[in-house]
Amino acid sequence: MSTPTPADEVPICSARGCRAPAVWALRWNNPRLHVADRRKTWLACPDHRESLGAFLDARGFLREVEAMPESPTLEG
Repeated sequence: MSTPTPADEVPICSARGCRAPAVWALRWNNPRLHVADRRKTWLACPDHRESLGAFLDARGFLREVEAMPESPTLEG
């Protein structure tokens, strides 16, 4: 059995306590701390995409939301 490398790991949702696979990337920055073009990323599963996005948006931090590569949200 091999030890997984970072490339083999499934991205996990950033919501506290959630271990579900992430399918969304929420790109954000805090304009008081970061230059305008810097982006930090929170990952979200389908269940937490709205709540994590609402948290960031309420503070004026949310910049864009993108489906992650190979996400089922891209199919269809």
